Amino acid sequence: MSDLENVLSDLAADGDQLDRLVSGLEPARWRLPTPATGWTIADQIAHLAFIFKLARLAASDPEAFQYLIRDAEHNFDGAVNAALADYRDDSPEVLLGRWRAERAGAVSALAAVPPDQTVPWLVNPLPPTVLGSAGIMEQFAHGQDIADALGARLERSDRLRYLVIFAVLTRDFGYLTRGLTPPAEQFRFEISAPSGELWAYGPADAEQRVSGPAEDFCLLVTRRRHRDDLRVTAVGAVADHWLDIAQAYRGPAGSGRTPGQFDDLTARA
Repeated sequence: MSDLENVLSDLAADGDQLDRLVSGLEPARWRLPTPATGWTIADQIAHLAFIFKLARLAASDPEAFQYLIRDAEHNFDGAVNAALADYRDDSPEVLLGRWRAERAGAVSALAAVPPDQTVPWLVNPLPPTVLGSAGIMEQFAHGQDIADALGARLERSDRLRYLVIFAVLTRDFGYLTRGLTPPAEQFRFEISAPSGELWAYGPADAEQRVSGPAEDFCLLVTRRRHRDDLRVTAVGAVADHWLDIAQAYRGPAGSGRTPGQFDDLTARA
């Protein structure tokens, strides 16, 4: 399969796994708080439904996409939070149906984009493979919040590859969101896949190096675990500082998570 087909296959599989986790929940459990302050499980699914709606329109109807994000250029978080109001009165059944329709629509729309073309996005146009990888990142992050709220554990497989690649491509987001100048020197990333394969990116002789298991790395760059609770290590002062600020998404970093807040990764170390 092509890279785009692989990305979209992984995106769909991750969505199906999260769908299985929430589809059988009693209505009251949709109102459970998640580790993201102020967000319930329903809010997390509504956010994903909206993000997939954006991706679907970006790939299939650029004019409608531009209209939808007209207020997001200056305050993306505010625009997204405002958009969630459209889902707030939905029953769990309706909300689940909307998320299913939007994610299926996004996958189909992205699949129809020629791989050598780009689609409009929030800051710069993106190739469909990169936008699909961003969707994998979104489902990983918000799915982890839902799993944490339910005390559940999601299966992590080599489908993490495209999230790892996306995090490498967006290395500088953590600097930019804090008004810092990204370092000119390149990093070497050596990430161990769940299968045991080594995913390596960047110059082999780079002085600044980051390594660790893929799941831990993805939890770090989505700020769903504190670095102290993860088996991600750095060589070099610049790379070590990056572990404090790493994020694979634009906008405010948020409060992140505190050391020792979760014991699931400690238990498997």
